[in-house]
Amino acid sequence: MFEEYKGVYVIADCFDGQVRKVTYELIGQARLIADQLHEDVHTLLLGANVASEAQSLVEYGSDYVHVFEHPLLARYNTDGYTKVITDFFAKDKPNVILIGATNDGRDLAPRISGRMKNGVVADCTILSVSTSDGLVEWTRPALGGNILAEIICPEHRPQMGSVRPNVFKMPERQEGRQGHINQVEVQLTDADIRNRFVEMIKVDMNDVNIEEAEIIVAGGRGMGSPENFKILEELADALGGVLGVTRPIVEKGWYPLSRQVGQTGKTVAPKLYLAFGISGAIQHTAGITGSDMIVAINNDPEASIFKVCDYGIVGDAVEVAREMIAKTRAIKG
Repeated sequence: MFEEYKGVYVIADCFDGQVRKVTYELIGQARLIADQLHEDVHTLLLGANVASEAQSLVEYGSDYVHVFEHPLLARYNTDGYTKVITDFFAKDKPNVILIGATNDGRDLAPRISGRMKNGVVADCTILSVSTSDGLVEWTRPALGGNILAEIICPEHRPQMGSVRPNVFKMPERQEGRQGHINQVEVQLTDADIRNRFVEMIKVDMNDVNIEEAEIIVAGGRGMGSPENFKILEELADALGGVLGVTRPIVEKGWYPLSRQVGQTGKTVAPKLYLAFGISGAIQHTAGITGSDMIVAINNDPEASIFKVCDYGIVGDAVEVAREMIAKTRAIKG
């Protein structure tokens, strides 16, 4: 029924001509799916001057990189990107399409889906594939994060989903890996694009980017008061990390949204995630599954966070934080 649909395609997410990290994470997942289906991995790379990025996409696992260069693609715009991609897919018929669930990807995915008349599963956190029927199983949080929905697309092609950044690890780069780089002629005019880029205003939020942090010290309602969060800030500083918080803490107005970790905040993948006074609701843990190591501190031995952590400490979060500060400073001298 769908014999003409072949290949696992990744739409690269770029900014200022640079490929964003989520693209490499998606290529890693595309490689796993394609290997099980005995198909190739393709990456679509769009921009004004992006051809120099193509080889890195091959070295991270793409078999084919299709490069679309045009001045009107210099910055992401809905109309231009949708037209170029769907024009290409009218000839190349993909089996699977992966898009990063970034601001651009969340705008682009439904436009492509609508134009191609197929569905799209948004904000996926788990991907798997059945080799018997070739169906990708897309898993995403649903009903406010209280359940995980598993979705398949048996009646239409391509199978398409957007995937959250930092959920999956980047694959290992294979220096010198060989692949096919294809420069595609772009048919695009000003008349195809209804909006215009006027100016980019860079906002200094005077805050850290927790998505890039290697060590995160996070606190939840179990910390009790704003004063106790100052202790976590002190620990984060001693460890060379940053502070993260849960949604209830942001709703109290104690910290800005930029510090929130979880389904409605940031998805993070640090080397070390310390969770103080966090119960472990799925809305929060959905955002930390990519962490290399999770250490949970909670005075409730039945807290759900202990089911997902690598190491757990049952005790008073404030006292444990103070002891960690003292031990860290003693080690550092």
